[in-house]
Amino acid sequence: MRLEARSHVGPHLLLIAGLASFAAVMLIAALLVAAAGAPVAQTFALLIQGAFGSVFAWSETLTRSIPLMLTGLAATVAFKARLFNIGGEGQLYGGALAAVAIGGLHDGVGLATPGPLLFTAMMAAAMLAGALLLLGPALMKLRFGVDEVVSTLLLNFIVLLGVGAMLDGAMKDPLAMGWPQSVALQPELELAKLVEKTRVHTGLLWSVGAALLLWVIMRFTTLGFDIRALGANSRAAAFAGVPVTRTVVLVALLSGGLAGLAGAIEVAGRTSYVTLDMSPGYGYSGIVIAMLAGLHPLAVVGSSVLVAGVLVGADSMSRQIGVPSYLADAVVASALLVVLVAAMLTRYRVRLELKAAA
Repeated sequence: MRLEARSHVGPHLLLIAGLASFAAVMLIAALLVAAAGAPVAQTFALLIQGAFGSVFAWSETLTRSIPLMLTGLAATVAFKARLFNIGGEGQLYGGALAAVAIGGLHDGVGLATPGPLLFTAMMAAAMLAGALLLLGPALMKLRFGVDEVVSTLLLNFIVLLGVGAMLDGAMKDPLAMGWPQSVALQPELELAKLVEKTRVHTGLLWSVGAALLLWVIMRFTTLGFDIRALGANSRAAAFAGVPVTRTVVLVALLSGGLAGLAGAIEVAGRTSYVTLDMSPGYGYSGIVIAMLAGLHPLAVVGSSVLVAGVLVGADSMSRQIGVPSYLADAVVASALLVVLVAAMLTRYRVRLELKAAA
């Protein structure tokens, strides 16, 4: 058995692959639910109702999708250039901490700065922090050939340890009664609510706007062409005149900046301060979302809402029927594997070769 590259991938094949992927994911989810001893139809109904069945459910799903959207975009632009950024989680926390460092000053320095200017500085600091956390591994890859998968993954743990030290030290909130959390943002720096009496905030507009902007960059600019060329074949791109070093550096700054922005928006829109449990793995989930979206910026919007809906619906479902909420993580991971297999089978066909008996 061997894989043979297809000379042409038609739209009918993509449609069949999509439908087959959906059916396979539903089958896997049904088997997991049945293994947990729960009624399959009722479990699915409760999951959908918990994610999309009311205004409150929609608001929670959209709120959860905001950081997922930004970390998904961060992974999308990096993976498109074959810079495999696994450090979105650390970059998110770095951005969140930088945002609080600028916007949570209560010694008179921050209060003396105009609100819009301070807000801009806060967001810029968060993006810069995330960008620098990816720039280092990118430069090590270019200069020394260090595998960025390993360096960015390990950097996550270093950043989290550094954040923990800051939350127990210089940035600890004296009013938190010993709980390790940072000082809070100034109230005027928090993002406004999109829907009253819900948690969904204007960070959703920021995230969708970032997806549109990244799509424009990837589709209509020279940088986007260089990124696509670098991702297709780095040696051919360099031979054709694509500035490899400059493109990788710009991709690192853009990808890390998006992940850092996710941390700032999560603080400004939802938590108001930084804690070590602020992110339940948004940086890692962004990789799943990017792959489910086929590394397309606009598709990231839909896939992040879908994944957020599964996670929110699973929380509601587990409370009502007793099925573990970890089932949602298993379904999302299964969906990623199924989509990757489907993508491979659309590009390659399986050839079976029978060998004659000796």
